[in-house]
Amino acid sequence: QVRLVESGGGLVQAGGSLRLSCAASRSIFSINAMGWYSQAPGKQRELVAVISSSGSTNYADSVKGRFTISRDNAKNTVYLQMNSLKPEDTAVYSCNARYWSGTSIVNDWGQGTQVTVSS
Repeated sequence: QVRLVESGGGLVQAGGSLRLSCAASRSIFSINAMGWYSQAPGKQRELVAVISSSGSTNYADSVKGRFTISRDNAKNTVYLQMNSLKPEDTAVYSCNARYWSGTSIVNDWGQGTQVTVSS
């Protein structure tokens, strides 16, 4: 199991920026995919951005051009740089690690960090 701890959330005005961090309890070098998901009140959790072990990235259409996901394997940390924030970005953002355990696919989750964007 990988323990994930998110940080960096908070309250920001529309147009502002935040950088979220996700610190893992062990090396993320071999983890197939690290991702950020958001869940707004009354809505289902949805993918925001994902980065593979090779560094390839994928983004939700709603954040393309505004958010950037990156990983620092030396620090066992994944980041989400969030620019040009909008009120509709308000949600709890959670980090996910998806990897093969040897017998099955595992999804580990952090506790989440709140992002609130005021208009």
